[in-house]
Amino acid sequence: MRPLLREHPLIVLIAILLSGLIIWGFWPQSVRVEVVPASYAPLTITIEEEGRTRVVDRYVIAAPVNGVTCRQQLKVGDSVTQGQVLLGITPLESQVLDPRSRAEAEARLASAESALHAAQEQARAAAATAQLAITERNRLRPLADKNLISREIMDKASTAVQTTAAAKRSADFTVEVAKYDREAARTTLQYSASNQNESLNTAGDTNEERVLVRSPINGKILKIARQCEGPVATGEPLLEIGDPSALEIEVDVLSADAVRIAPGMKVTFDRWGGEQPLTGIVRIIEPIGSTKISALGVEEQRVLIISDFTSPKALWQRLGDGYRVEASFIIWHQEEVLQIPNSSLFRYQNGWALFVAENGTARRRKITIGQRNGLIAQVLEGIEAGENIINHPSDVINDGTRVRLK
Repeated sequence: MRPLLREHPLIVLIAILLSGLIIWGFWPQSVRVEVVPASYAPLTITIEEEGRTRVVDRYVIAAPVNGVTCRQQLKVGDSVTQGQVLLGITPLESQVLDPRSRAEAEARLASAESALHAAQEQARAAAATAQLAITERNRLRPLADKNLISREIMDKASTAVQTTAAAKRSADFTVEVAKYDREAARTTLQYSASNQNESLNTAGDTNEERVLVRSPINGKILKIARQCEGPVATGEPLLEIGDPSALEIEVDVLSADAVRIAPGMKVTFDRWGGEQPLTGIVRIIEPIGSTKISALGVEEQRVLIISDFTSPKALWQRLGDGYRVEASFIIWHQEEVLQIPNSSLFRYQNGWALFVAENGTARRRKITIGQRNGLIAQVLEGIEAGENIINHPSDVINDGTRVRLK
């Protein structure tokens, strides 16, 4: 060995160095890990979803009759009082007559004129017949008083007077009906849209009727469906009115989460624009769900949860209808809970386990967990407070692996 060392010292040195490197490479190395101590702290389990505010009572003002609305002078956000006139509805204008329609209207007017003349002639004939019956009765009455004619002849004469008088009245009514028919036919020509516009230009005003639409409550204008003047049909929405000081919050949650929420449950609202979170209470869980498509294209069953504010009104009075909030429903809360990060857990023998760093060695522990949220888990048994839990254990860590702290 010594001759070899004297003759080839460099080769020997390289051999020793390589042997040392091989031994060092195969020697078990400690793994750098991040540890988190198990500790007692408050733990809250929540369901978080995006919601929005809405006015409790919304009133949709619809057109009560067919007509033409005036131009809307109110704006969204204007305050209104109960009974205040919001707008007026005037009658619809007459249709414009095309040449054929005008010819037909003129023909109907001429027919009505002729019918009136015929009714008048019939009325004259009925009047003459009635007068003749009266004359005949007056002529027979002295003879009947002297018993020169039978009583039957006198009764027939009296009946003829009554019959002819009734026929005369009927003829007079027929004349009145014919006059109304003539006026109706004349109105079609007189009140066409073109003639009506000419009369407006000359007179400057009309005595048209107007239906006034009034506010049913004290509140503010939330929506205006029709801003400009135009025709409307009965039942067509015109305005929406509500009281923004009476707000509720609707939150759209998954149906699987909705069954965990109960009326009276506390809820907090964050990211609404104020400096501090608002509090509320669940009032209604709607019994009907709806199918919606998520941003990833997955069908989801969603349920609306309606909540009321419990924070002082002065804190949320700047909110209005349709404002966005982040709702957190408090499912479970406890002040003193032994907790660890969720990222330290892994599945082991149909249960949960974690690694504890003890004297530079990783030791596997089976534990029992309770409540969990997205980041923290409650430990019921298996570890004690203050023990160092390895967070984010990698696949190279096993029971007995040497570890060193980062």
